[in-house]
Order: sequence, then C-alpha cells, then structure tokens
Amino acid sequence: MTAAPDMRLAAPTAGEARETASISGNSAFVCLPMQRGDLDDVTSLEHRVYSHPWTRGNFQDSLDSGYQCWIARDTDEKLAGYFLLMMMPDEAHLLNITVAPCWQGHGLGRLLMARAFRIAADFATPAVLLEVRPSNPHALAVYRHVGFCQIAIRKNYYPAADDRREDAIVMRIAL
Repeated sequence: MTAAPDMRLAAPTAGEARETASISGNSAFVCLPMQRGDLDDVTSLEHRVYSHPWTRGNFQDSLDSGYQCWIARDTDEKLAGYFLLMMMPDEAHLLNITVAPCWQGHGLGRLLMARAFRIAADFATPAVLLEVRPSNPHALAVYRHVGFCQIAIRKNYYPAADDRREDAIVMRIAL
C-alpha cells in the first residue's frame, strides 16, 4: 500500500517560478513551468503512456496560447509528469495530465493536481473540469479520490482503436 502523498508544495522564492515537492518524504520533484526545451521529453512521455497521444504541435500550441503548462522532474532531472491547464472566465480546464509509468501509483498525479488547483485558485477560478476515458479506470479512481464528480458524458469524444470512437466522462471539482 502506497502512503498518501505530502501535498504541500514549497512556495516559489521571489522571482522564481519553480517549486519543490515530495511524495511521502521519499521522492523529491521540482515542479516548474514547461518550456520549449522540454517538448522532446514531454512528447516522448506522452507517446509512451497513451494509445492516441498528443502531438508535439499540440503541446507547442498550448505553450503559445499561454496555458498553464507545468512539468515535474525527479532528482535525476528526468521528466516524471506534466499537466496543461487552460484558464477560462468561470472555470479551468485540465487538458492533459500525465505521469511517467514508473511514478504511477505513488501520488505524483495527486501532487500535480494539487499544483493545478492552486493555480486555478490563484486565478479565482471556482472549478476545474476535465475529460477522461471510461476505459481508464486508474485515472477515474484518482480523480474521484481527489474530489472530482461526473457531470456529463461527451459521446464519441476520443479516437479509439479500429477507427472507432470512445465517449468521455466529464468531471468537475469545485475549488
């Protein structure tokens, strides 16, 4: 059984946009804004984790659009995870959150979500929305564990195998 993560993130120092965080005091991460130089690592991880991954262009467009794009690197400076958050007037939309397979199940996803929630709260956003595949029970369990509730289904939202489509479960958490 994995211990609950230490969800406290150190506040950035003046003029610095990076934070350090740890999971159960055992593994340290640096969370910092995603940069163009991170895109090779991000795209590589995306392709290792998903059957229908985002392209490098999708990540580049998110950076260019000014979305909140953050990465987490471990003590060896290897990419451990990332998230992209689009801010809107009445909500934030968690567009993508990914954890490297070696860190899944250890609390890093919850830690990244805690960072995303803090960013959304800093923008006075009352809620965060996301979509998730019904075929991803691990992600659904994590989202429910942190307090997301299902609010809708988007029919045929995701591409799936054999030129089929998969619905998306739309979830929301109030901040």
